[in-house]
Amino acid sequence: MSKQTVLTGITTTGTPHLGNYVGAIRPAIIASNDAQVTPYYFLADYHALIKCHEPERVRQSSLEIAATWMALGLDTSNAIFYRQSDVPEILELTWMLTCVTSKGLMNRAHAYKASVDENEQEGGADPDKGITMGLFSYPVLMAADILMFNAHKVPVGKDQIQHIEMARDIAGRFNHIFGEHFVLPEAVVDNNAATLSGLDGRKMSKSYNNTIPLFAPEKKFRKMINKIKTNSLEPGEPKDPDNCTLFSIYQAFATPAELDAMRVRYAEGIAWGEMKKHLFEYINDQIGPARAHYDELIQSPDVIEQALIEGAVRAREVSVPFMQKIRASVGIQKIRSL
Repeated sequence: MSKQTVLTGITTTGTPHLGNYVGAIRPAIIASNDAQVTPYYFLADYHALIKCHEPERVRQSSLEIAATWMALGLDTSNAIFYRQSDVPEILELTWMLTCVTSKGLMNRAHAYKASVDENEQEGGADPDKGITMGLFSYPVLMAADILMFNAHKVPVGKDQIQHIEMARDIAGRFNHIFGEHFVLPEAVVDNNAATLSGLDGRKMSKSYNNTIPLFAPEKKFRKMINKIKTNSLEPGEPKDPDNCTLFSIYQAFATPAELDAMRVRYAEGIAWGEMKKHLFEYINDQIGPARAHYDELIQSPDVIEQALIEGAVRAREVSVPFMQKIRASVGIQKIRSL
């Protein structure tokens, strides 16, 4: 039985936080050790340019994200870990796919429609105001990321399912015109993936500015935990764990037995300060060794760069010969005498 190819992209526009870890990074790290699949993980730095025009932020985010995944134990002997921009065949394939993609399909993309709706609600004369071709064409680049390596499975959140469906449509159209080259990818949505609440009780997200950086220094990490909003219930008053941000974060790390014990302490009226202290110590003990490794990697960017270069070499062992076939299929090849 041939291995299944699983592909995951990581946008390089921010610092990894606890929500990223429990929702995406932790399960992906575990999956990277599965010898039954060929996992691809890439830093989506071209995607970052769609909304982020701050060069230093993209550079720093790429460094932090690569260091985070490596520090947490990404198995680079099995997984192919690379930077999107180090595989030039992806952009070449993007153009070829663009040439078979209907504008009508792109018009239906959620991100584009949301931007148009926002402009119309503001009463502007131009519904496309501020919308770049990067935003409009984003699904084609994402399709190229996936189809370049003929990924069978693509783990995504529910908001990304449409993009996988578009990749299938684009692949099917190309196959129809130029022959069977692409596997039709399938979206994999983990409905059990943890979604953490942030400092203010809303979903932890960079857009809400309510995140807790995964590898913040210990002193800052404690301070962030202490900033989490709670209600005004006094020590000794019973508290509801199911409507508590502190408990929801603890739940993403603790064992079932530990959760049961903590529910008892909530019923007994645990003080918020005591719970925050326990939460900090519990998570800090778990991530402490990885934080130390992360700090070492951040101070040794050459080690990170070498890992990404090695990953790109492995990725291009696939992309270069595959693009030669794609070029030939569309008629772009050296002219030879008959």
